[in-house]
Parts: sequence; structure tokens; C-alpha cells
Amino acid sequence: MSSHPRSHKSARIARVQLFAVSLLSLAGIVNYMDRGSLAIANTTIRANLGISATRMGVLLSIFSLSYAVSQLPVGLLLDRVGERIVLGAGMFLWSATQAATGLIGNFANFVAVRIGLGLGEAPYVVGSVKTINDWFSVRDRATPTGIFDSSTAFGQAIAPPILTAIMLAFGWRGMFISIGIPGLVLSVLWFAFYRDRKSVPLTAQEETYLDGTASRAGAPRLSLAQWCALFRLRTMWGMMLGFGGVNYTAWLYMSWMPNYLEAAHHVSVRATGMLAVIPFFLGGVGMILSGLAADLLVRHGVAPIRAHRSILVFGMTCSALSTLLVPWFSSGATAALGIGMALFFIYFAGNSGWGLVQSIAPPGMVASVGAIQNFGSFVCASAGPIVAGWLLDRTHSFHLTLIICCLVTLLGALSYVFIVKNPIPSPPPVD
Repeated sequence: MSSHPRSHKSARIARVQLFAVSLLSLAGIVNYMDRGSLAIANTTIRANLGISATRMGVLLSIFSLSYAVSQLPVGLLLDRVGERIVLGAGMFLWSATQAATGLIGNFANFVAVRIGLGLGEAPYVVGSVKTINDWFSVRDRATPTGIFDSSTAFGQAIAPPILTAIMLAFGWRGMFISIGIPGLVLSVLWFAFYRDRKSVPLTAQEETYLDGTASRAGAPRLSLAQWCALFRLRTMWGMMLGFGGVNYTAWLYMSWMPNYLEAAHHVSVRATGMLAVIPFFLGGVGMILSGLAADLLVRHGVAPIRAHRSILVFGMTCSALSTLLVPWFSSGATAALGIGMALFFIYFAGNSGWGLVQSIAPPGMVASVGAIQNFGSFVCASAGPIVAGWLLDRTHSFHLTLIICCLVTLLGALSYVFIVKNPIPSPPPVD
């Protein structure tokens, strides 16, 4: 049986959990609708502004590079300042920048707003993981992580038909402006009603439920030297490389799937908006099932680190094999289903990537470890859209792009097998 003692959850903790997971899930839907908006308008914007496939790949990757670099200060800020301020400010910034995208007039302006979008979205996933880590027991974290994480996939699932309809009715500029407003509202609600755990006096019973026999009271505040020391750890590099395989696959499909269906299977823009629902819906299901599976394993005595590593390796391997099959489907509908299987398994794995962060990092360092993991993974993922655009301009095909994606995913799985072995020490070694 698990070594984590069980304690009754108070009504106050339950209310905090319900509010946090609900608002984070709504924010996840909005967040990933924002991320996927450029992919939906890809063909239209390229024709309207005269942008080549290679330059569109640059635009798609500029966001992910900005997002990746922003992870580094964001993780440290979340651990030191808290998620109420950092995550609330991020929601406001990404939403305001998204609305401003509808006002741009040239490629340089587009680059600027994409950088701003990446900066604003940087705190969302890591801040959400830290929120779950702060307000849920170790036995219960994977399921709420799967719920808020799946909202990002469901946001991508509902985005194509909704955004396509808005774009056809009001143009791509009207689409960007309209989807910035909900995020602004959510940022105000988060800042007004959420409180960081460190600012809430907890009873002994509540502390026992959240932490078991371990207490966070004596956990030192993370210093800059300790944060820098994380980059000297083998486990940290293994997590960056491994999660790079997850995000490379997810970001490639998010960025180029609509264009792939249009180019490879001659699907119309309107039909693409409907077909694109399938892959991301399956991805969301994969995240929820991953959370349930991980919590089940932990409650039956499997060590959390082992449970999440197993799910990661299994899901990434199955996703890579599914990606290899995508070019062999003969119609847009079957290709969307094949991509859906690849995303189901990569999101099944990816949810445990965040579960692994909560299991392998000591208290007070969860956001920093998660942000560094996200930084490394998105540096890797940023190459995906550029490679796809460059190969599309030269080969007019996505076949080689999908083979490369398969190889990157398998290499990520091997990283979890051979490199990610030991928990991150607290505090990390500092010279």
C-alpha cells in the first residue's frame, strides 16, 4: 500500500480545489484556442499578407521560442512570489496581446505580437501545476492535473469550428480580437478570488491532508544559486529532453494539422474546421485517462515517479508509431483519426510529464523544475514548425516531416528510460 497517510479533506480545501480547477480549466480552453488561432488562419493570412510557408513556420516558432525563454524567470517567480500574481498577470497579458493581433499590418508587427503572446502564456501550465501541487494531496494530484490539462486539448478541439466560423463571418482580424476578451475576464476573476497557499492559515488537519507526515514549514525559500544548480542535474536534463519529444509532436500537429489536411487531402477550410475537432478531442480524453491511471497506480502502492515514467514511455512510443501511419491514410477523415491516435497517446504521456514534476521535485521547487522542463522541451518543439514549413516549400509534402516527428518522440521516450532516474535533491547542490 501507499506510504502516504490519508486524512479527511476540509470543506474549505474542497472549495479552493473546485474554484482552482474550474477556473484553470476555463483558462486552458481559452489559452489553447488562442494558441491554435494562427494555425486556423494560416492559409488565409499567408494569402492576405503574402507570407511564405517558411515565414509562417517562423511565426509559429517565434511564439514557442518566446514561450520557452520566458519559462526560466517565470518558474522562479512562481516559487518566490506565488501563482495569484504571476498567473493572473500572465492571463491578462496573453489576452490583451491576442486581441492586438487583429490590428497588425505587416510581418514585423506579427513577430512582435507573437513574442508578447508567448510571454503572457508562459506562466499558465507551470502555475497550474504548482496550484495543484499546493492544494491537493499527493494521492489525488494526477486526476485534477489531467482535468485542467485536458482542457487545453478540448480548447484545441472546439477551436477549429468556432474560430473558422468567426473568421468566415468577420475575417481573421475580427477572429483574433474576439477571442482575446474571455481571457481578460478570467484574469480579473483569478486575481480577485484565488489565494496562494502560503497566504492562507491552515489547520493541522488540513496540513496533514495536503502533505501527509511531511511539513512544508521548514522548506527554505529557493535562492538564485539553488535554481541555477538545477541545470547541473542529470535528471533535469533528462526531463527537458524527454518532454521535448512530447511537445515537439503536440506543437507540430497544433501548428500544421489544418494545413496538412488542406494540402494532402484537399479538404476545404470549412471542413477542416470540423475534422480538426477529432484529434484534439481524443487528446483531451487521453489526458483524463492518464490522470486516472496514475492516481490508481499510486493508490495501489506504485511509487509516483515509477508510475509516471511508465505512462510516459508507453504513451510516447505508441504516439510515434501512430505518427508513422498518418501518411498512409487515404482520406481527410481517416487522416484526422490517425492524427487523433497520435495525439491521444502523446497527451496521455504528457499529462504524466507534469505528474512526474510534482513527484520528483521537492516542495518549494515544483514551479522552477516544471518551468525548466518546459523551457527545454519548447526549445526542441520550436524546431517543428520551422522544419515543417521549410520542407513543405521544398518537397510539397509532409512525409519527411512526420518521420522526423516519430524519431524525436522515440528519442524523448528513451530519455525517460535511461536518464531520468533519481529524485531532485532538496536543496540542490551549490558550490
